[in-house]
Amino acid sequence: MEVLAQAKQQFAQNDRIDVNLLDQVVRIMNQMSGKEQAEANHILMTLKEDRDSWTKVDAILQYSNLNESKYFALQILEGVIQHKWKSLPQVQREGIKTYIISKMLELSSKQDTMASNQLLLHKMNLVLVQIVKQDWPKAWPTFITDIVDSSKTNETVCINNMNILSLLSEEVFDFGSQNLTQAKEQHLKQQFCGQFQEVFTLCVSILEKCPSNSMVQATLKTLQRFLTWIPVGYVFETNITELLSDNFLSLEVYRVITLQCLTEISQIQVETNDPSYNEKLCKMFCSTMRHISSVLSLDLDLAAVYKEATDQDQKFISSLAQFLVAFLKEHVHLIEVTEEPLSEAKIMIRDAHDYAIRLLLKITLIEEMEVFKVCLDCWCWLTAELYRISPFIQPSSIYGMMNNTREHPRRQLYREYLSTLRSAMISRMAKPEEVLIVENDQGEVVREMVKDTDSIALYRNMRETLVYLTHLDNKDTEMKMTEKLASQVNGGEFSWKNLNRLCWAVGSISGTMVEEDEKRFLVLVIRDLLGLCEQKRGKDNKAVIASNIMYVVGQYPRFLRAHWKFLKTVINKLFEFMHETHEGVQDMACDTFIKIAIKCKRHFVIVQPAENKPFVEEMLENLTGIICDLSHAQVHVFYEAVGHIISAQIDGNLQENLIMQLMDIPNRTWSDIIAAASTNDGVLEEHEMVRSVLNILKTNVAACKSIGSAFVSQLGNIYGDLLSVYKILSEKVSRAVTAAGEEALRNPLVKTMRAVKREILILLSTFISKNGDAKLILDSIVPPLFDAVLFDYQKNVPQAREPKVLSLLSILVTQLGSLLCPQVPNILGAVFQCSIDMINKDMEAFPEHRTNFFELVLSLVQECFPVFMEMPSDDLGTVIDAVVWAFQHTMRNVAEIGELFFVKYVIRK
Repeated sequence: MEVLAQAKQQFAQNDRIDVNLLDQVVRIMNQMSGKEQAEANHILMTLKEDRDSWTKVDAILQYSNLNESKYFALQILEGVIQHKWKSLPQVQREGIKTYIISKMLELSSKQDTMASNQLLLHKMNLVLVQIVKQDWPKAWPTFITDIVDSSKTNETVCINNMNILSLLSEEVFDFGSQNLTQAKEQHLKQQFCGQFQEVFTLCVSILEKCPSNSMVQATLKTLQRFLTWIPVGYVFETNITELLSDNFLSLEVYRVITLQCLTEISQIQVETNDPSYNEKLCKMFCSTMRHISSVLSLDLDLAAVYKEATDQDQKFISSLAQFLVAFLKEHVHLIEVTEEPLSEAKIMIRDAHDYAIRLLLKITLIEEMEVFKVCLDCWCWLTAELYRISPFIQPSSIYGMMNNTREHPRRQLYREYLSTLRSAMISRMAKPEEVLIVENDQGEVVREMVKDTDSIALYRNMRETLVYLTHLDNKDTEMKMTEKLASQVNGGEFSWKNLNRLCWAVGSISGTMVEEDEKRFLVLVIRDLLGLCEQKRGKDNKAVIASNIMYVVGQYPRFLRAHWKFLKTVINKLFEFMHETHEGVQDMACDTFIKIAIKCKRHFVIVQPAENKPFVEEMLENLTGIICDLSHAQVHVFYEAVGHIISAQIDGNLQENLIMQLMDIPNRTWSDIIAAASTNDGVLEEHEMVRSVLNILKTNVAACKSIGSAFVSQLGNIYGDLLSVYKILSEKVSRAVTAAGEEALRNPLVKTMRAVKREILILLSTFISKNGDAKLILDSIVPPLFDAVLFDYQKNVPQAREPKVLSLLSILVTQLGSLLCPQVPNILGAVFQCSIDMINKDMEAFPEHRTNFFELVLSLVQECFPVFMEMPSDDLGTVIDAVVWAFQHTMRNVAEIGELFFVKYVIRK
C-alpha cells in the first residue's frame, strides 16, 4: 500500500510522471485483488481523467517496461482524440500524429517485433483511426496516398496498414452511425469511395504477385471488409472475381477468407441488367464449384467428415454453406438451366448448379446447428419460390388426373433435389414447443411455455419448409414419411429420438393435403404407430410411442372434427394417460387435451349421434377420477382446456350449469377454508392452508382465462371472500415486515401469502380484461375492489406493495375509459405519490412497480385525459415531473412509455 500512497501523491503533481511507479500500480491492478486492486484502479482512473494526462503518454510509451502500461497510455490518448482533439493547438495535434505514426512504424517494421507487440500495435492502429476520423480529408488530405506508399516499403508494414484500412472501413461503414454525425459519416464514406482506387490497386497488386502468405491473408481480410460497400464497378469491371475464384481456393490457407470474399460479392445488389455483370457472376460461380469439387467429392459422407474435421476445416464447410446460400438466394436465376439446346457454357453452368445443390443437401445433414440453420434459410426460401409459381395445383393431383398438363420447368429441375430434402427435413425435425419447469419469484414450481427460443424459431422455419415441400408434392412427402415409419416398425432405425422427430414432422404438415388424402395418410400413420406400440416391450417404450400417437392426433383437428367416435376415443385415451407415471406422459396428455379442446370445442358441447348427452357433461361427472393423479400445474391446464369447451356453449343457462359443475371441487375446498377463517383467521397463517388457497385461485384463473365473461357467475360467488382474504393477508404481511424488516419477505409463509394476493389481482385482471360489460364492472366490481386494494397499497410498507395493483388499475382504465374519470382522483391519491417515493431514489429499485406505474399514467392520459386538464396546476406539475423522470431511465420500456405519454399529451392538449 506504500507504493499506492506514493503513486497517488506523485501522479497528483502536474510534473513528469514516474513511469516505474506507474508500472507497479498497473501490476497491482492486474495481479492483486480486494482493497489494493480497488485503490490501484481508483489511482489509474484519476490519472486518466486528469486533463493534462495526455502530455505524459509519450514518456510512458518510451520508458515503460510493461505493455499494459503502454496500453493504458494509449487509452488516455484515444479519449483525448475523441473528445478534445479540435481544441488542441495545431502543433500539438501534428506532434501526436507524427509520434503515433513513428511508434507504429517502429513496432511493425520487423516480424518478431510485430508479433510480440500485437495487442499494443492494434491499440495504436485504433488511435490512428480516431485521428483519421478527425483530420481526414481536410487536415490530412494525403492519408490514403501516405498509407499506400508506406505499404510498398516493407512487408510487415504493409500487413499492419491493411489492418488499419480494415479498422477504418469498420469505423466508417459498419459503425459510423453509432459514433459519427450523419454529415461526417456521409462525408467520410464519399471520401473513402473517391480515393479508393489507390487502395484497390494496391490490393490487386498484392493478390497478383502473392509475395507472402501473411501479406495475402491480411489483404484478403481487408478486401472482405471493403466488399460490403465499394462501388460495384470495382468488382464487376475489374479482374477481382477471377483473381479470387481462380487463384486462392486451391490453397487451404486461403480457402475460408476467399469464400467469405466471394460471399460478399454474391450479396452485392446490382441495379443494372448489364450482361457482362451476369457473365462474371456465372464464371465466378462455376470456377468456385470446380475448385471446391476437387476438395469435396459428392461421395463423401460430409456429416461424418465434419465431426472428425479440424476447426479450420469446419470453418471452411461453414463458409462454403454461407457462400452457396448467398449466391443461390441472389442469383439462382443465372444458373438454372431449364431450356435446350445446351451450349458448352450452359452445360458447365448446369453441372455447377447440380453440384452446388447436391453439396448443399450434404451440408444440410451436418449435425452442427448453426450450419444447418444457414442451409435451412436457403431451403425455406427456395421451396417458397417454387410453390409461388402455381400455388394451388399439386403435382401429384396433376399426374393422377391430367397427364397432359406439363409441370413448370423450374419445379421439374428441382424435383429430385426436393425429394432428398424431404428426407433431410423429416430426419432432423425440431421440437415443436418447449415447456420448462421453473421456480418463480415466489418459490412456486410452475410450468412455463417458452415462446421465443432458437429451437422454437427453428421448428417454425422447418415446418414452413416442410409445408411448402408437401404442397409441391404431397405424394412424395407421404412416401418419405411412411418409409421412415416402416423403418421404425421393422426396427431398422428405431430410437426415441428418431420416432419423436418423425412424429413432429408428421404433425407439422397438418392441413397441407386435401381432406381425403389427409385422412388416408393419418389412418396409416396411426395404425403403424399402434402396431409399433403393441410390438415394443417395456413400459418406457410404450409410453414414448403413445405420447407420439397423441401428439400426431392432436395436430389434425380437421380429421378429429370429422370423426366423432375417433375423437372421443382419443380424449378417453388422454384421460388414461393422465394417470400414467412415466416422466412427461401426464404433461403430454394435458397439453394435447388443451390443444384438441381449443380446436374441437364445439363438438364437446353438442349431443353427438348415438350419444344421449354432450360429452362435456360426462367429463364433468367423472372430473375427480380424471384429475386425481395430476399435479397442481397439470390440473390448471386441464381446467383451462375444459374452460375452452364451456366457452363454446351458446345457451347461457347451460353454460352457467357447466361452470358450476367444473368449479364444484375447488369451491367446496374454498368454502371450508373461508368458514374456518371466519371463525379464526389464524388458519391463514398455516402454510399448507395458504398453499391450498393459492392453488384454488390458480384454478380459477385458468378457467376464467378460457371461459371469459361468462365466468361472472363463479366470480360472483367468491368475490366478497376474495377481497376479505386479500385484506387479512395484507395485514399479516405488513405486521411481519414491521416486526422483522425486509428479511420477513424472504420467509416462505410470507412469500406464499404475497403470492395469494398477487393471484387474486391476476384473477380480477383476467376477468376484467375479458368482460365487455362496463356497467357491471363499474357498479359491482370497482367499489369494493378500491376499498380493499387502494387503501392497502397506500398504507403498506413499500417492499410489501403489490405491483400487480398498478397493472390491474391500467386494465380497468383501458376497459372503462372515460366512465372511470370520477374515480381517477381516488386512484392517483392512493397510488401516485407513494409509488413515486419508491422509484425516485434511483433508476433500478422496484423495476416491476416502475414499469407498471408509468403504464398506468400512460393509460390514464389516453383514456381519461379531461381529468388532467381539471387538475390543480401543482398536481399536474407533479405528474409532468414524474414523466420527465421516466425519460431519464436506462430501462428502455420505461423511457419509451415516458416519450409516448408526452406525444399523447401534446396531441390531446
